[in-house]
Amino acid sequence: MARTPLPVPPVEVEEHHWLAETDGMQSRSAMARASGPYESTRTPQIANLDLTLPTELAADAEDAAAALTRFNTYASWRLGSHSPSLGPMSAILLRTESASSSQIENLTAGARDLALAEIDETTSANAKLVVANVRAMEAALDLADKLDTNAILAVHAELLANQPGWESHAGKLREQLVWVGSSAITPRGAQHVAPQPADVPDAMEDLVRFMRREDLPVIVQAAIAHAQLETIHPFVDGNGRTGRAVVHALVRSKGLVTDTTAPISAGLLRNTAGYIDALTAYRAGDARPIVERFSEAARFAASSGAELVDALADELDSALDRLSHLRSDATAKKVVPHLVAHPVINAAFLQRRLALSGVTAQRALAQLADAEVLDERTGKRRGRVWQHTGIIDVLDDYARSLRRR
Repeated sequence: MARTPLPVPPVEVEEHHWLAETDGMQSRSAMARASGPYESTRTPQIANLDLTLPTELAADAEDAAAALTRFNTYASWRLGSHSPSLGPMSAILLRTESASSSQIENLTAGARDLALAEIDETTSANAKLVVANVRAMEAALDLADKLDTNAILAVHAELLANQPGWESHAGKLREQLVWVGSSAITPRGAQHVAPQPADVPDAMEDLVRFMRREDLPVIVQAAIAHAQLETIHPFVDGNGRTGRAVVHALVRSKGLVTDTTAPISAGLLRNTAGYIDALTAYRAGDARPIVERFSEAARFAASSGAELVDALADELDSALDRLSHLRSDATAKKVVPHLVAHPVINAAFLQRRLALSGVTAQRALAQLADAEVLDERTGKRRGRVWQHTGIIDVLDDYARSLRRR
C-alpha cells in the first residue's frame, strides 16, 4: 500500500552560467565541459509551514519522542540524578554521538585515539577533527535555549576553528557557491547545488523562526529543520556535522533529552543511503522519508543508548569494587567517574580536572594501576599515559555494532 506523503514546498531552481577555473589538473576538454549553464536551488520559506501529518506518521514520531524521554529518565535513574557519574556519562554519549556524526562523513577514529586527542596525546588528524565535533556538540547544547543564527555560527566556529585550512571560514556564512558532487571545479551535474550565497542569510533567519515554533511534534520539527539546513548548506564546509549538532540543541530546547545526550546520529549512521535519499525526497517536496529516518534514529538512540549506559555503568561498578580496600574518600575513587568520559588519562589531566597536586595525582594513578583499573601502555618514565581498557572496548564495540545492526 502506498504511503501518504508529507507535502512540503519543493525547492525552486534558477539557471546560472558557470565559468570553471582550472586547478592545474584538468585537460582543456574537461575545462570546456565544466563551464556552461547550471541550476542552483532556492529554498522555500518554512517559518509558517502548514503541515498535515498522516495519522500513522504522527503516531510514529510521537512514539520516537517518548522513547527519547524514557531514555533520558533511565540514564538518570541508572546512575542517580545527582551522581558524579551522570555528567561524565553524558560526555561519553556526546563523544559517541559526535563520532557517529563524523562517520557519516567518513571521519573515523577509535575510542582510544579520541581519548588521546582530548589530552593532546595523539597524532591522528581524524581524531582531532572528531574532537572538534565534540566541541561543536557541546556548544550547541550550551546554546539550546537561544537558538538563532548567531548560535548556529558559534557551533560552526567550534567545529572548524581547528580544522587545518578551514580556520578562516569558521563561524561564517559562506560567500561562495557550494555543491554536493564529485567535481571540485564545477557544479554542473552535481547531486545538489545549494542556493546562491546572497540568499543564505534570509534562508537561515526563516529556518530559525521555524525552529522556534511550539506547535509541531518535536521529531517532525527536528527532521524538517535538519533537512532545510542541509539544503541551504550555509557553510563552505561542516554543514552536515553542524546540522546534526543543531538537532541536539533543538531536542534539548524542547525538553525531550535534558540530562544527557542521545546518540541520534548513531541511528542515522545505520542507513546513510536512506538518510541521503530522504534529503533528496525533502527537496522534491516530500518530508515523510526524513521524518521516518529521524523517528527510526530516535528509537535506536534510546534503545542502544540505554545498552551503552548499562555497559559503561557496569565498568564503573567493577572499578569501584576493585578499589573497595581504599578509604571512601580516597582520591583514586574520585577519579573513577571521570574515566567514563576520559578513558585515557595522564597526571596533567588529573591535576587540571580534579585540582590535584602532582604528587597526589601520581599516587592516585599508582593505586588505580595496582588495582588493575588502569593500564599504563607507554612504558615511558616521563609523559606516561594510563587507560581503562574495558571502557575503550565498550565504546569500540558499540561503534562496530552500528554497521552490523
